Amino acid sequence: MRRLPFLFIVLALLAALHVYIGSRLLPPLALGDAGRLIGVLLLAASCCLMPLGLLARFIERESLADRLAWLGLVIMGLFSSLLILTLARDIGLLLTSLFLLPSHALLHYSAIAVIAAALLVTLAGYINARRLAQVVEIDVPLANLPDALHGFTIAQISDIHVGPTIKRDYLDRIVDRVNALNADVVAITGDLVDGSVDSLAPHTAPLARLRARHGSFLVTGNHEYYSGGHDWIAEFRRLGLTVLMNEHVLLKHGDGHLLLAGVPDYTAHHFDEAHRSDPQAALANAPANAGARVLLAHQPRSASAAAAAGFDLQLSGHTHGGQFWPWNLFVPLQQPYTAGLNRLQGLWVYVSRGTGYWGPPKRFGAPSEITRLRLVRSAS
Repeated sequence: MRRLPFLFIVLALLAALHVYIGSRLLPPLALGDAGRLIGVLLLAASCCLMPLGLLARFIERESLADRLAWLGLVIMGLFSSLLILTLARDIGLLLTSLFLLPSHALLHYSAIAVIAAALLVTLAGYINARRLAQVVEIDVPLANLPDALHGFTIAQISDIHVGPTIKRDYLDRIVDRVNALNADVVAITGDLVDGSVDSLAPHTAPLARLRARHGSFLVTGNHEYYSGGHDWIAEFRRLGLTVLMNEHVLLKHGDGHLLLAGVPDYTAHHFDEAHRSDPQAALANAPANAGARVLLAHQPRSASAAAAAGFDLQLSGHTHGGQFWPWNLFVPLQQPYTAGLNRLQGLWVYVSRGTGYWGPPKRFGAPSEITRLRLVRSAS
């Protein structure tokens, strides 16, 4: 019951933003009475359908739920761009008015430009989101890396979000591309799913086909806990994945050893105190002769604890690289790193932009990736 007032506030805000867009764009378009009515109806439909993008999974009929989710989430992506571009237009008009009164032509054509740009960005973002993630090659230089581990490869995938718009065929293509890398290890850094095991098990089945020299390893993300964390951990293990929960494995590679550890999501203790993320605990009873220490942690903000524990490399996801502009600008408010290879004291932190997407099927300025990381000896 406590959620109802919050829901009403969100819906009221959503309606107000649609009214704002309509009031700023429809009048200068000079569409006539019929055109304005169509515009109002489209905005009203957007306001009603957008929440279904996130709530459709509660509809029992799967085919209907998926269709409504697709529609709502695509509209959500379009609305986001439309809102930002409308705000940008208003700022531009305000600055223009400091020097001269904006003409009717400027008001008219700038409104058309906002709508056209929003549609083009949404289309481009859709294409980028739905295409198969490209392989990103990263060399990670580590001091004192044994000869046996020079060239050790890790294929990282993250944040696929199997759910209303990402199904088995999408995941099948990812698995095929990962297997083609012939990596020494497959590392999955959380947020694989958005939904229950009962509804998504047929669509996550391709994970059982993942192949690597030393196996496939996984840590939980926050979305696993939203969707029944314990059930998903059991399902991932049934599929043959090794789920690392504040623990490590020692991988013998030639004459060397690589320590691979994993922690639950940074916020997992809010769902189960026994799952509190603890990089130090993940090293319990670790041998001193490991040639490299690698930690899988869903959120980049685990990095401080990982550096203090003595890890050499942390692999994370969670941020999606911002997924699409301008939300990438807000990621640093919560996370220390947005994407790519970063340095924290003696720790390298690699943050994947994600292999799928969350919410709107839209990526703009933050392409998805399958990452092939190669450990190399540092020159210094």
